[in-house]
Amino acid sequence: MKYVATDKAAAAIGPYSQGVISGDMFYSSGQIPLKADGELAEGGVAEQTHQVFANLQAVLEEAGSSLQHVIKTTVFIKDMNDFAELNSIYASYFGDHKPARSTVEVARLPKDVKVEIEVIAKVAQ
Repeated sequence: MKYVATDKAAAAIGPYSQGVISGDMFYSSGQIPLKADGELAEGGVAEQTHQVFANLQAVLEEAGSSLQHVIKTTVFIKDMNDFAELNSIYASYFGDHKPARSTVEVARLPKDVKVEIEVIAKVAQ
């Protein structure tokens, strides 16, 4: 296994890595809307979702992958009433690429954020 870390996304805030490469697969930790400097993105679910995708793109790039190589996502959302807004932003990042996805409403997320997303992706060999 190879651990992935980039300073273009928020550092892990616990005993885990931003992501791990095993073989030709990349597994991200859940990304929340923390900026690279550790500050929480201001605003609602839209602003937070954009920051989560900025973090995902940064760790995917560091791993030698991209959103277009994502196979599966898991989306954790604080309030399912925000789903349509989140889904529209999500779709704008993936375009015609449609990875498998699970979306789960949760009672609480780290730092009381509104959204957290993790991905599984292929990496170049």
